[in-house]
Amino acid sequence: MSRLAVPALVVVMLALGSAPAQADDVAICFDTADSVAGGEAIDEAAKQAGHEACQRALAQTSSVVQKYHLQEADFDITGDRPKSE
Repeated sequence: MSRLAVPALVVVMLALGSAPAQADDVAICFDTADSVAGGEAIDEAAKQAGHEACQRALAQTSSVVQKYHLQEADFDITGDRPKSE
């Protein structure tokens, strides 16, 4: 997800009336996920900070669409996706 997508996503969530997550946490979450997915060298402290930002953002939003994107980003950071049966 590009850096322009984060502000666009926040604007869409505001327009739809859902309570958006804090923009800082969303940006940290998505930026960290983009770095990991892009193959950049990320230390464990940065991964942990990104994971924690994703978790805070997930807790703060009521938008199902935003929760989906945040969970996908968190899966990229942690490398841990639920197994489908």
